[in-house]
Amino acid sequence: MRPNIVLFGDSITQESFRSGGWGASLADTYSRKADVVLRGYGGYNTRWALFLLHHLFPLGSTKPPVATTIFLGANDAALAGRTSERQHVPVEEYKENLRKIVRHLKECSPTMLIVLITPPPIDEEGRMEYARETYGEKAMTLPERTNETTGVYAKGCIELAGELGVRSINLWSKMQETDGWQKKYLRDGLHLTAEGNAVVFEEVVKVFKEAWLDASEMPYDFPHHSEIDGKNPEKAFQQKCL
Repeated sequence: MRPNIVLFGDSITQESFRSGGWGASLADTYSRKADVVLRGYGGYNTRWALFLLHHLFPLGSTKPPVATTIFLGANDAALAGRTSERQHVPVEEYKENLRKIVRHLKECSPTMLIVLITPPPIDEEGRMEYARETYGEKAMTLPERTNETTGVYAKGCIELAGELGVRSINLWSKMQETDGWQKKYLRDGLHLTAEGNAVVFEEVVKVFKEAWLDASEMPYDFPHHSEIDGKNPEKAFQQKCL
């Protein structure tokens, strides 16, 4: 039976199975070796994500995921007093919520590979341009997120990962290493372009390989066609299925 890899997060995870998405690329990489399960919830913050834990990761499951990515924080970092205030979660609560999520996953399976991913950087002008194109005269006059504030949440995420002894990806810093990251990686100042998705995919695969989940070293669930004798196909399946 193939193991499961769960992608848990907000809209950046929900959209990851679209063409060119990082989740779709991950599913392709682990094809016939692990099932990549999408659990992305657009607009969610860590406060709301807590309500899903026992539904998505039930304690006592006979088949917990072998790995889970936790990609939350872009909505928590929405600014209080701005248009997305409903999603805002103070940074200390954000860290505590992540702590609860990680502890729950460890309780589900002490051997689970857990990867915390920071929110991506924010292109504030890109967010304003998107708002004007989408809402016209009703568009917000101030950005509902800032890169500086999101960086505080990213820092908190990385610090917590170190404290809890789990893997992490500092996407906020990684993307800003590239000149012109604002348009190259973000299509609306927040959500990812194809190039932005590629960065996430590459970073997740790198972390998986550094741990123990290298797709190239994992067996197929059933025999490769080259292993099947056309005159005696039963042999290959007897060896694999038994």
